[in-house]
Amino acid sequence: MKAVVHAEKIGLDGLTLTNMDVPTPAEGEVRVKLKTAGLNHRDLFVPNRHKPEDGPLILGSDGAGIVDEVGPGVEDVHVGAEVIINPGLGWKENTPAPPEGFEIVGLPFHGTFANYIIVPAENVLPKPSHLNWNEAGVLSLAALTAYRALFTRGQVKQGMNVFIPGIGSGVATFLLQFAKAVGATVYVTSRSEVKRQKALELGADVAIDSAAEDWETALNGVKMDLVIECVGAATFNKSLAQLKKGGTIVTFGSSTGDTFQFDLRSFFYGQFNLLGSTMGSGEELEQMLEFISTNNIKPVVDTMYTLDEFEAAFDRINRAEQLGKIGFIIEK
Repeated sequence: MKAVVHAEKIGLDGLTLTNMDVPTPAEGEVRVKLKTAGLNHRDLFVPNRHKPEDGPLILGSDGAGIVDEVGPGVEDVHVGAEVIINPGLGWKENTPAPPEGFEIVGLPFHGTFANYIIVPAENVLPKPSHLNWNEAGVLSLAALTAYRALFTRGQVKQGMNVFIPGIGSGVATFLLQFAKAVGATVYVTSRSEVKRQKALELGADVAIDSAAEDWETALNGVKMDLVIECVGAATFNKSLAQLKKGGTIVTFGSSTGDTFQFDLRSFFYGQFNLLGSTMGSGEELEQMLEFISTNNIKPVVDTMYTLDEFEAAFDRINRAEQLGKIGFIIEK
């Protein structure tokens, strides 16, 4: 089978399209013949974390396809089932934090950028009927991350003011769609006029030009109940400044840096809540799938590539040119 593999060199230079053996499911596992897969920022980081001496690794965490073989002992999943992959391994129930041993498909185990993938039977769920294959293949990781950050951690409710800096990523577009579906007022920022306009079309109430406008001036005194911060060091303090007293900021990303300084005294005087979040449990994934089905929410798909075009796909996400999700069409 064809697969996008990281091997031999640290970083993106170690990526190649190569041939791998088709795997066979063991007890409790299923094999999925993938139709589509989704590219995430995680796939930019994995080549720097995966050690060449550990052997070739197929990248990718999101995917959707058709079960074509089941291993011994699998009774609840059948050949021919149309499924999406739950990329979280070993986190079934919703708990305050992932259990020990939690991993994500695509490191350290082979991922979805290939014709086939083997996963535990509990890690496939029925493909939502309102989604096409492109939409289903790019869904799980970003939508689950958004769902936990917004609902489980942020406790979003109707009428809240929600602030999402850096609209454009798959997670950010899900945050916008989910928050609007529950009746929140949503404010977003972007340097891109195209992304701001698209955000407004998706339901954003205000889209701020982060390159030309001061956020506080643009908000005209409006303060936020909830900020979902996924950019990191470049925007965290500016995001924090938009919170009302007693408000909550949830953070799950640090693409612009892991460390920065902030004013501790103003933080505790403001009675602010700072919460971390990452991915989500299988239970939350099921809740998210029910939520998007009930509200007819579909992923915003930016561009779909073939596996042969993986370099162009990685370049687009690395440059942050996308609005929504980038994915791969593996089989038409």
